[in-house]
Amino acid sequence: MKGLLTLDQLSDLVTSGEIDTVVMAMPDMQGRLVGKRMAAPYFLDTAVHETHACNYLLTVDTDMEPVPGYKAASWAQGYGDFALRPDLATLRRIPWLPGTALVICDTVDHHGEDVPHAPRSILKKQLKRLAAMKMKAFTASELEFYLFDETYESAHEKRYRGLKTPNWYIEDYHVFATTKEEGIMRAIRNGLDGAGIPVENSKGEWGPGQEEINVRYAEALEMADRHTILKNGIKEIAWLHGKAVTFMAKWNYDQAGSSCHIHMSLWDEKAKSALFFDEKSKPYGMSELCQQFLAGQLRHARELTYFLAPQVNSYKRFVNGSFAPTNIVWSNDNRTAGFRMCGTGKSLRIECRVGGADLNPYLAYAALLAAGIDGVENKLKLEPEFTGDAYGTAGIPSLPKSLHAALTELEKSDILRAALGDDVVEHYLHTGRWEQHEYERRVTDWELMRGFERG
Repeated sequence: MKGLLTLDQLSDLVTSGEIDTVVMAMPDMQGRLVGKRMAAPYFLDTAVHETHACNYLLTVDTDMEPVPGYKAASWAQGYGDFALRPDLATLRRIPWLPGTALVICDTVDHHGEDVPHAPRSILKKQLKRLAAMKMKAFTASELEFYLFDETYESAHEKRYRGLKTPNWYIEDYHVFATTKEEGIMRAIRNGLDGAGIPVENSKGEWGPGQEEINVRYAEALEMADRHTILKNGIKEIAWLHGKAVTFMAKWNYDQAGSSCHIHMSLWDEKAKSALFFDEKSKPYGMSELCQQFLAGQLRHARELTYFLAPQVNSYKRFVNGSFAPTNIVWSNDNRTAGFRMCGTGKSLRIECRVGGADLNPYLAYAALLAAGIDGVENKLKLEPEFTGDAYGTAGIPSLPKSLHAALTELEKSDILRAALGDDVVEHYLHTGRWEQHEYERRVTDWELMRGFERG
C-alpha cells in the first residue's frame, strides 16, 4: 500500500538520505501518540527490536501529571521502564514531515509480554477471542473535528474563547463553504493518503468550521492505528499551516459536538465472507450472528459508555435533537438511534453513534467487541427495531448522563471485567475517577459569570 514501508525499503531510503528520522510511538490512555524520535541508522541497527520508555506513560492524565493510586506503576515502585516493540506492519512514511518515518509499537514488559492495560494490548486480546471463533472484525472510524483560523498559540492566548472559524454559518455538505477550507483539507487528505491511510472523502459538518473525514475501513487493529495516526497527523498538518483544530466532544456550548461514529462488521477468518449478511434473514438481511452481536452491544451499552465517552466534556455532547444519541435503541438508517444499521449485502454493518471524537479507538473497539461477543456466546435475542424519533420518545433506555454515571456502570460490569480483566477495568476506573475529581475541584468560567457579582 502507498506510504507503507518494508524494513528493506526503509534501509534503502536511509542510505539514500531520504529518511533520517524514525518516530517510535505507542498509543497512550488518551489515544495520543507518545514515544521517541530515533536517528534512522540507530533505529535500523538497534531500536528496530525495541526501545524503552517510562511506565508512567500509562498512569498520567491529559496534562501528563503522574496520577497517584495506580497498581501498575507508582512513585513507590520507582516508575520503571517498559519496552516499545515496533510492529513493523505499521512502518510508513510521514510525508508532511521531512525525512520522517513512523512505526506504531506494542507496549511490552521485561518478559516480552503485552502490558495488559496498554490500549493496543486490550484490543489485541479481544481480537484473539474472535480469532478463536474463526472470525475477524473490520471497523471504520468516522471522525469529526473543528478547524480554526487561529494558531494553537493564539487560541491559547485567547483562553480558547472567541476563536475565528473559516465560516460563520452551518456548512453541512456545503461545497462553497468548504472551498474556503480546501487548502488545508486537501493537504490533510493527500498527506494521510501518502502515509498509507486511504481517505475516502472529507465534508463540512454541522457547525461553522466543523469537518468530517472518512477513511477506508480495515481490520480492527489496523483501523485503530489509522485512527490514531490520522488524528495526530491532522493536528500536525494544521500546525504546519498556521491553523488549529480540536477533537473535543463539545468545544462550545452553542455549537454541535464532534463525534466518532464506529462502523463494525464481522468476517470469516480469511476475510472472504461477510458474516453479518444473510439474504434470507429478516430484517434487512441481518444474519443471526449480526442480530446476536448487536443485541450484546445494546445490552451492555451503558457499561461500555465510558470507553466511548471518556471525559467530563464528552457528556455535554449528548443533547436531544443534535444528531448525537441520548438513547440505547437500534434502527435501520435512522440517525436518532444510538445504533444504526447501514449498508446492504456485504457492506451491511453496525454503526455505533455514541462515541465522541475524544475517544481512544483501541479501547472503544475492544469494549464494543467484548459486548458483541457476549451477545454471540449467549445467543441473545435482538429486541424489535425502533422506528421514529428516538429523541422524542419516552420510556426507552438512555445512555449515562455523566462521567460519574458511566463509571458506576463500568464498575459493576461483569462482562467487561471477564473480557478485559479486573485489573484493566480497575486501571481505567481509576483514570476516569481522577478526571472527575480534577474537574470537580476547579472553578469554571460558568461559575464565575453567574456567581461573582450575583451570587
